Amino acid sequence: MKHTVSLKFNHVFQRLYRKGASAVSPNLAVYVRRNGGKTSRLGLTVGTKLGKAVVRNRTRRRLREVYRTNEDKLLPGYDVVVVARVRAAHSPYKALERDFLRLADRLGILSGETPE
Repeated sequence: MKHTVSLKFNHVFQRLYRKGASAVSPNLAVYVRRNGGKTSRLGLTVGTKLGKAVVRNRTRRRLREVYRTNEDKLLPGYDVVVVARVRAAHSPYKALERDFLRLADRLGILSGETPE
């Protein structure tokens, strides 16, 4: 990931949930907030409702790949948290990508390109 680092601290996640903008779809919920820097920070949340560890890790890898392949379409300088909902575990990759781009567009972090 070119201009993204990981979000790791709980207090940063909590601040983003409280003060950030959010948008939801059946597969994902996305929270964003400007961070004042030149790099973006990505956090992924996958709850135990999705299934056992294998399913959760696969979902996390798929969401990280969705973000990585579309990172150049996003504006830098944002904290982004992607929360996987229960349907995300069994959704096709293209549906996750479509939902992520739609939500990013709705939140205003796409850099002028329209989703496919």
